[in-house]
Amino acid sequence: MLFTVKWISDIFTNGQGNLKEPINIKEVITDSRVNTSHSLFVPIVGDNFDGHQFLPQAIDNGAVCALWQKDRELPESIPSHFPIFFVEDTLIALQELASTYRDKINPTVIGITGSNGKTTTKDLVASMVSSIYQTHYTKGNFNNHIGLPLTILSMSPNTDVLVLEMGMSDFGEIDLLSQIAKPDYAIITNIGESHIEFLGSREGIAKAKLEILNGLKENGSVIIDGDEELLNELHNQRNTIRCGFGKENGLLIENVKMTSTETTFSLSDGATYSVPLIGKHHAKNAAFAIAVGMKLGIPTEKRKQALLTLKKTSMRFELIRGLNDVSIINDAYNASPTSMKAAIEVIKEMQGFTHRVLVLGDILELGDFAETLHRSIADVVDNSISVLFTYGKNAKFISETAEKKNHSVICRHFTDKQELLKALESYFNKNTIILFKASRGLKFETMIEQILN
Repeated sequence: MLFTVKWISDIFTNGQGNLKEPINIKEVITDSRVNTSHSLFVPIVGDNFDGHQFLPQAIDNGAVCALWQKDRELPESIPSHFPIFFVEDTLIALQELASTYRDKINPTVIGITGSNGKTTTKDLVASMVSSIYQTHYTKGNFNNHIGLPLTILSMSPNTDVLVLEMGMSDFGEIDLLSQIAKPDYAIITNIGESHIEFLGSREGIAKAKLEILNGLKENGSVIIDGDEELLNELHNQRNTIRCGFGKENGLLIENVKMTSTETTFSLSDGATYSVPLIGKHHAKNAAFAIAVGMKLGIPTEKRKQALLTLKKTSMRFELIRGLNDVSIINDAYNASPTSMKAAIEVIKEMQGFTHRVLVLGDILELGDFAETLHRSIADVVDNSISVLFTYGKNAKFISETAEKKNHSVICRHFTDKQELLKALESYFNKNTIILFKASRGLKFETMIEQILN
């Protein structure tokens, strides 16, 4: 049980039905199609839908209570005893309910934002803190103005630590999420180019990410990418922990080594850590989690083990085997110029392969910067790469620029996925590693699925 209808009635006082009954609420839903048990249904109004019309279906599927926007007419078929709470706006009410429930449970809250790496960092932090504490964390992409409240409202009453990923595409969005969550620790993984179409510049992106501080507890700590100049304003603040490769960082990362399955590094706490992720940038993501572990009193050996037992969100630099034992890196969940360059750098360093093949697609939401930023990807494509195939509207600028810079790399652009796969066939062998990387909208996983064993 999360709470009761009676508890909700102390927050929303206007309603009808059995509002003062101790009816148990076990979950909060916005999808009327889900079969539930003792749920609170919150009908959300979108651009192309209105959840209010589905209340009867929600009741049939297990809802025992609902919020209801005052300006909507209540169906006559709803039983008079069914608890309904009338609110001005159901979305705002959902957010208010989540914030109040967060205060009721009062866990230690860790908020995570950044242009790249926030989901991986969330997974690392969750693995770290769950080694000792009862932990609840963001699942999937539930990191926006609807998903974050639902994540909060799905935590059990015995939760010690709540780990929340915070996504955004415009100004004000992280501010809202931070005010709802009221984090004790705020992590800013980095400042890249994601959503530059809406935010105008990397400086604008930094400003939007820094909104996470707006809801931070008074004595809360900030854990940041200490190598990012756009976060310099936080460097001298008392509760800032800087993680990075520069000597001035409080948590200094050194001696990074990679294999085909893990990255090992030493930290200025005197310990050496390994994480089952490939890439120098993942050493920094792990350092953020280690910093949280230190603040929460998790012993060194527990911290080491927690990283090794990481449960990763899928399609984020997964090493898998395909036809004829070809090695495939599935990094098709999302992309930015920064993350695409980092992925290519990792491929370049991976040993034991005769051919390193890049299959790169469009990076979305770059607006007027699209051509310039796609062309910049070619800066990291050198003769350690055998083949570069691109697909999409703007990805052609990557292969076009790379071909001019380095004639030893086979570069081709495709407008048809099946043609691209046909061209890849000669590289399906154990001596080849293929990176698939693009924004989620390109659906590169559909190609990967066709070449799995």
